[in-house]
Amino acid sequence: MAILKFRAYWEDDDSIYRDVVIKHTQTFFDLHLAILKSFEFDSQHKATFYRSNDQWQRGREISIEVYDKVYIVDPLIMGDTTIGSEIKDPNQKFIYEYDFNKYWHFMVELINVDKEGNKKLEYPTCIRKEGIAPSQYGTKGLVDSRLAEMEEKYDLQPDALSDGFGTEGDPEDESEADPEEEISSDEANDGF
Repeated sequence: MAILKFRAYWEDDDSIYRDVVIKHTQTFFDLHLAILKSFEFDSQHKATFYRSNDQWQRGREISIEVYDKVYIVDPLIMGDTTIGSEIKDPNQKFIYEYDFNKYWHFMVELINVDKEGNKKLEYPTCIRKEGIAPSQYGTKGLVDSRLAEMEEKYDLQPDALSDGFGTEGDPEDESEADPEEEISSDEANDGF
């Protein structure tokens, strides 16, 4: 049984990728779920693969279902199409499109074929992660309790900032200053 290793790059930044291994007898639906899981996306949206070439041109579509759109050739269905049946090249490429409203694009490339699998792994699975995955619905990374701690520690609350700086010493604050402490520009220059 062949084990195929695919590298799924995020289209906007190819330094962010996931390596997914899958059996050649498993389906594109299995690969679809493995890619989503590796990038920490949910599986609530429409998705499709396109067979591709070295220039990343779209070829035959492999879709979850037949969508309400015009097809040149009827798509293959992910759940019925095994990965091995669509490997035509030792460096086979696919374009993976997820969520047709946000249009997440991933470039999926076959990077290795092993004759035997690892008995400790349950296929498909992600075996390597590089870079912070994009956030499916908004900000990601430090947006959790660590950000709240930073905001508190450095007083980063929105009402505490004015264009990135505090207001102490600003000319607009002169009305609040003690008139006896104010020195005119002529008096200040007298000492020099």
